[in-house]
Amino acid sequence: MPQNRPRIKNEAQYEALRDKGYSQEKAARIANTPDSGKKGGKAKPYEERTKKELYQQAKEIGISGRSKMDKKELITALRNN
Repeated sequence: MPQNRPRIKNEAQYEALRDKGYSQEKAARIANTPDSGKKGGKAKPYEERTKKELYQQAKEIGISGRSKMDKKELITALRNN
């Protein structure tokens, strides 16, 4: 494991996500989620969320430029981060 990368809790999942084209940041975030191997997420689709909810999630992830984005742009940024 490279020294410059934070510790990954689920290395196999991380590598599988990287092979699928996920960024290092997104793959690490998913692989380090406590329930990362479990199915059955209960989150509602982005389209059903309010702009305020999307903005808050973008803020937590650290998406830059979010304050100038409309709902559609926030959805795209969240999906591509």
